[in-house]
Amino acid sequence: MSNPIHPSATIGEGTTHGDFCVIGANVQIGKGCKLGNFIVIHEGTVIGDHVRIDDHATLGKLPMKAANSATTKEQELPALQVGELCIVGTGVVLYRGAVVDAKVLMADLCTVRENVTVGRGTIVGRGVTIENYCSVGRYCKLESESYLCAYSTLEDRVFIAPGVVTSNDNFVGRTQERFKHFKGVTVKKGGRIGAGSVTLPGVVIGEDALVAAGSTVTKNVDPRTLVMGKPARPVRAVPVEQLLENQGWVDA
Repeated sequence: MSNPIHPSATIGEGTTHGDFCVIGANVQIGKGCKLGNFIVIHEGTVIGDHVRIDDHATLGKLPMKAANSATTKEQELPALQVGELCIVGTGVVLYRGAVVDAKVLMADLCTVRENVTVGRGTIVGRGVTIENYCSVGRYCKLESESYLCAYSTLEDRVFIAPGVVTSNDNFVGRTQERFKHFKGVTVKKGGRIGAGSVTLPGVVIGEDALVAAGSTVTKNVDPRTLVMGKPARPVRAVPVEQLLENQGWVDA
């Protein structure tokens, strides 16, 4: 069969799909969606109206648990949910247990793990990884090849530049003590992290704060403050014209 679709799957009016798509049991796909070739949609996945899914994407994948995994747990996960008007790029992997709101762009080769929420209008760039137990707000931008570690929180309108790395384990994989202290990064509303920066576990980046490119952030960053360096240190206030309140953006 070139298009094996489980008989319990429901597909909305006007939805089209290419060759060799696999659509599992109890999948719900809304109206007017466009599915490319060689797509796998696992059991129970719910997809809203007018969603575009490009070739070789996998939706609703179950997590893999290594014997010594620190963050992946054995659990019953709810079905993946993808909101209306989303775009899912080529080779994207979305795990079961994630919830993606409407109008989210997930560019080619990105990964969104289980127990993750992604808010409306957010852009998840090419090759981005969002690990498990993360919350990403509305209208965020995670640019190409950035890495959001497990147990991280991004509030609304956060900007993560290309190549940013976050971390959640101050023990760097050693001792049993580390299991008590896993904590990712928290970036408050409008916070920005520049290209190639590294943020250490548990750091809080304040509202409308800015981390300069190439910095290593070892301590919390005050709101509306520009920090830079290795380690990052306060330099000056964020320019007034760059503050979120002065951008004139309207949620849509």
